[in-house]
Amino acid sequence: MLGIFDSGFGGLTILKGILKELPEYDFMYLGDNARVPYGGRSPETVLGFSKEAVDFLFGRKCELIIFACNTASAQALREIQQKYLPQKYPGKNVLGVIRPTVEEAAKITKNKRIGVLATEGTVASESFVKELARQDKKIKVFQQAAPLLVPIVEAGEVGWRGTDLILNKYLKPLLGKRIDTLILGCTHYPVLKGKIRKIVGKNVKVVSQDEIIGRKLREYLGRHFEYEKKLSKKGQRIFYTTDYSPRFARLAKLFLGEEAEIEKVIFPALVRGKNKKLPTV
Repeated sequence: MLGIFDSGFGGLTILKGILKELPEYDFMYLGDNARVPYGGRSPETVLGFSKEAVDFLFGRKCELIIFACNTASAQALREIQQKYLPQKYPGKNVLGVIRPTVEEAAKITKNKRIGVLATEGTVASESFVKELARQDKKIKVFQQAAPLLVPIVEAGEVGWRGTDLILNKYLKPLLGKRIDTLILGCTHYPVLKGKIRKIVGKNVKVVSQDEIIGRKLREYLGRHFEYEKKLSKKGQRIFYTTDYSPRFARLAKLFLGEEAEIEKVIFPALVRGKNKKLPTV
């Protein structure tokens, strides 16, 4: 089974994109909605939360985990890959969403001026800056933290008129840098990509992770048969959340585009906590 982890709803946009590419695979999704957003938290806190998620998903027989959360990918992934997995889960792996996103952006930019719209934590980590430098040292990266966007999306206020004003505020500085490519560096942002593309115009290519991660994952599995052969393919989808409300039911369907049977789990002691089965939404 493939595990998908995000700090909240945003990873459902990534899962939706993955399901288009790999509909036959079994997936287990974990959203830490009780502690969203991760963007303003310390690296130590994000690492601790991410380890709990890894323990939970591997404890439920996942063979490979995707960190759909950019903040977790930026602040926790390297530590988990290099130290946590070898000690506790040898033979298993955790992948992030930053590297495949960067590869796509580096490929399509013409003037080598790339903008990154992301959470405060991701911007502070400079993960996109570092990864883009590895791709091409001539690329210039301009970052913009957008702390208000995740709460807006999580609140279901995408259609609020203030959203356009806030997006313009965040995007104007990037457009002033003459970027020709814009990375949406948070899994919540694909919900806003229509508005963003309208604001930046046709001359700026928008790299939205929901459109590329599924293809990149299929390519990865094609190169790593040691994982592919272990993954079950019954089309099963299991959803967990660390917090549940009627709003969750509504937004889960909005993000994923289909109904999902969701189970609530207790955080931080996920494996030890008592789980609660919730109705299909």
